[in-house]
Amino acid sequence: MTDLSAGIGVSSARQGVVRLRTLIILRWLAILGQGAAIFTASQALDLDIPLALCIAAVGALVVSNILAIVFYPNNRWLADREVLLTLLFDLSQLALLVYLTGGLNNPFALLILAPVTVSAMTLRLGSTLLVGGLAVILISTLAVFHLPLLTVQRTVLEMPQLFVAGFWVSIMIGIVFLAIYAGRVTSETHSMSQALMATQMALAREQKLTDLGGVVAAAAHELGTPLATIKLASAELQEELHGQPDLYEDAQLISQQADRCRDILHSMGRAGKEDLHLRSAPLLAIIEEAAEPHANRGKALHIDVAGDTPDDARMPIILRKPEVIHGLRNLIQNAVDFAAQEVWLDASWAEHHITIRVMDDGPGYPVDMLGRIGDPFVRRRKSLQETIARPEYEGMGLGLFIAKTLLERSGAKVSFENGAPESGQQLECRGAIAEVTWPTSALLSPTNRASDALGQNQPIQI
Repeated sequence: MTDLSAGIGVSSARQGVVRLRTLIILRWLAILGQGAAIFTASQALDLDIPLALCIAAVGALVVSNILAIVFYPNNRWLADREVLLTLLFDLSQLALLVYLTGGLNNPFALLILAPVTVSAMTLRLGSTLLVGGLAVILISTLAVFHLPLLTVQRTVLEMPQLFVAGFWVSIMIGIVFLAIYAGRVTSETHSMSQALMATQMALAREQKLTDLGGVVAAAAHELGTPLATIKLASAELQEELHGQPDLYEDAQLISQQADRCRDILHSMGRAGKEDLHLRSAPLLAIIEEAAEPHANRGKALHIDVAGDTPDDARMPIILRKPEVIHGLRNLIQNAVDFAAQEVWLDASWAEHHITIRVMDDGPGYPVDMLGRIGDPFVRRRKSLQETIARPEYEGMGLGLFIAKTLLERSGAKVSFENGAPESGQQLECRGAIAEVTWPTSALLSPTNRASDALGQNQPIQI
């Protein structure tokens, strides 16, 4: 399988994820909110605040917004450093306003959490630590140094020191918690989107191979009759032209070129698969097609297909979905990668379900990772023995994630476990086990008859 992880990793810096227009809109909202708060405090609540300095602080934010609109296009995606500088400026401006209006006695001091949260959602860890560190310093400073909040009667409005200390502690906890929470959620969302992109690429590639194989198979089917006619006519001509060497060689050349056309169509139609043009195929054929790219990689593949009861002896004809083939292929690749010598592919079916198990005799899944098998970008530190055995292997978890996602999209339930000798199970199978189970309604062909698998060629819908 082509490595889809190249260029699809989790970067420590999620650059280019914030548009300038987004920050400008958020800043205008902040300006409106700050202006409304200042007007309400000075006019409605009769508080004696340094109005000129407060307006100057808000004006600085207005000027920076106007400059950003004038000198930069609104659709510009900001780099990590540009977003960092913007958030540091916003944090300092907000801290200045809080300083002018009572420090931590002002409940709006809680808004200092906003730049830290935005930083955790958009910037790399180092930048977030810088913004968070500045927020901690500013809040700690404001708890001690600030202009008093006065009424027009010159009465000082302040909370008891115990409440101020509690407010400071709550903001500190909020900074740490929101930064960790927002950063974690955003990182997982980013990883999932990247992994889903890789899944879509894998599925699109498999669909293209299916469509291409269908075109080739259809061409081979349609050209089969005229090529056979040409072959027959050239053979008859060769019999009649034995006495005319020049004409006999021409007839022989026609026969050879007809054979060549047949061989070319046959080789194009295989492409590592069998009967790509089938809409449905027997269960065994689907498993063999999924396993074929890994059949000659030095590990023995054992395929066992049987019904669960004597009444289930007739093999089902299932839909040949690209999701199923590519998902199974990834599971088989993983088993072959880690198997010591052998891999088993066991399939069974009953009235209401079809099950395929992929097993190997390798070391099995790491016990501490079993609960996370199938998550994207799951890394585990390799032991010295694993490093010596497979120094080139750097798994990112994308293969199993793609397999699990595609198979679940086809209606399957996928589970992972480590093997142990049980009745009916190979004693050698002590490695990893991946079990895929479909309800028959999700996978079974409507006709379920091999004779109906091939129909009249239809144009591909584009």
